[in-house]
Amino acid sequence: MIYIGVTGWRDHPELYSAETKNHQRLLEYSSHFPIVELDASYYAIQPIRNMEKWVKDTPEIFRFVVKAYQGMTGHKKSNEPYQSKTEMFEQFKMSLQPLIEANKLGMVLFQFPPWFNCTLDHIVYLRYCVQRMRGIPIALELRNRSWYSAENYQQTIDLMKQDNWIHTIVDEPQVGDGSIPIVPVVTNTEKTLIRFHGRNVYGWNRPKDKETNWREVRYLYKYNQAELTEWRDRVLQIAKQSKDVYILFNNNSGGDAAGNAKTLQAMLDIDYDGLSPKQLSLF
Repeated sequence: MIYIGVTGWRDHPELYSAETKNHQRLLEYSSHFPIVELDASYYAIQPIRNMEKWVKDTPEIFRFVVKAYQGMTGHKKSNEPYQSKTEMFEQFKMSLQPLIEANKLGMVLFQFPPWFNCTLDHIVYLRYCVQRMRGIPIALELRNRSWYSAENYQQTIDLMKQDNWIHTIVDEPQVGDGSIPIVPVVTNTEKTLIRFHGRNVYGWNRPKDKETNWREVRYLYKYNQAELTEWRDRVLQIAKQSKDVYILFNNNSGGDAAGNAKTLQAMLDIDYDGLSPKQLSLF
């Protein structure tokens, strides 16, 4: 099955009617798409009650791509408020139980920072993550080009295959070492993840500052028909090699993610059964 959705459900006002309350947005979101990326888990390991609510707010067909907590991917240097990495991983896994029990966990996404380059220490850490998350589907998004250099490319692909990582194929601006090329390779025959970040080179390189919300610029991009047609053909090839393909649009700085997701869905001639009842919206 090909699942198409966007990252987060709160910041897509074009999907909701004027009467929709914040606590109702996931329910209404799930009338449009069968998956969502849950990024609240990146900022803090979520309480069980939150996961239970999100399970109740979504139909049986719905799946979550849960972003790994920042302490697990090296974005947060300290283990606080956890005494050790082991405790942190265990707490994170416990938070997933409502999704697992409801069969709504698509995967956990480990998105590593741009400075996480191809070194022996980092390879060892990837294998540590695999051991800690055993039994849970995990996706790997690398953001340093060294992993896909000529000398490391095959080793990277082999590593993912050996450890059963779900390869995260990305479309993003090409800005040197801090970005990776499109690598449409399947490493897990059950699941593959595709994430669209847009192609805004200027926004991607813009430094963070106090006056500008860098996210408002970084993901400001609307995919055109030709670009999505190119991806339609890629997705069809990937779907021949992977039982399920999860596609997430993250280009939402200008509110383009949901529209691009709907367009790709139409191009692939997909009509989802089992979504929540439709509410009044622009789609």
